[in-house]
Amino acid sequence: MVSAQNFFSKAEKDEIKKSILMAELDTSGEIKVHIENHCDEAVLDRAAYWFSKLKMDKTELRNGVLFYLAVKSKKFAIIGDLGINRQVPKDFWDEVKGEMADHFTKQEFSEGLSKGIQKAGILLKKHFPRHSNDINELSDEISFGSN
Repeated sequence: MVSAQNFFSKAEKDEIKKSILMAELDTSGEIKVHIENHCDEAVLDRAAYWFSKLKMDKTELRNGVLFYLAVKSKKFAIIGDLGINRQVPKDFWDEVKGEMADHFTKQEFSEGLSKGIQKAGILLKKHFPRHSNDINELSDEISFGSN
């Protein structure tokens, strides 16, 4: 039975983590992926709940980005923290979400997520370039919900 924990193979999880590491090489932005089974509310509300629960709003520059997926509910969202939202256009994440959705409709979930993370890194670099003294404030491991 497929669940959030085993939705991606180990190789796919490793590829997603590699995408996070590569994206963060060029930006001070902090990227996190959270996956759970169900989302029974508005997807942005649920993503915001996890954003706070994962303490993503505690980064120094308030430049955390959460890629949230509810695999059984077939919902996903990307949200950025206040530091990002103050500097980028309102439709900043639309291009990333569109590319991910294209892959998701083809059942290419790990590729879609990896491509979205890579594109986010490229877009964030313009507003949040990596500094020489940048530290990784958030774990790059995928986190999983319990529902």
